[in-house]
Amino acid sequence: MPFVGEYNHTLDAKNRVFMPAKFREQLGEAFYVTRKMNKNCLAVYSESEMEKISEMINRFPDSEVSEIKTFLFSKTVYVTPDTNGRVVLIPSILSYAQIEKNVVIVGVGNHVEIWSDSLWEREESERNLENIRSKLASIGL
Repeated sequence: MPFVGEYNHTLDAKNRVFMPAKFREQLGEAFYVTRKMNKNCLAVYSESEMEKISEMINRFPDSEVSEIKTFLFSKTVYVTPDTNGRVVLIPSILSYAQIEKNVVIVGVGNHVEIWSDSLWEREESERNLENIRSKLASIGL
């Protein structure tokens, strides 16, 4: 089942953010939070999805993917939500995603993204719908 939906939440003073129950159910008891490689947001992956990513990267010689490995894995955190459904995010990934207080948590198919509310608003306003429609048409959708 794909991750879908958009939720607004607030980072608390201890760098904890509430992960929506629907997402927690799909992600499992523990999951990974890391920097998204092609956007300034955070990516949240289930254990099985992170394993797939790791396997894909490891198919290539280290000389070709060393920077990718360092970027992806060095700041990745393995989190377990507390009894209130909150997870702790480390300062370095919060800084990367420019998250200070308000976040938008969105389902994007095979994973979840956590955005600062201001970057999410900009992303939404700059979205090129014609380009998306063209890409959808090119893959038969």
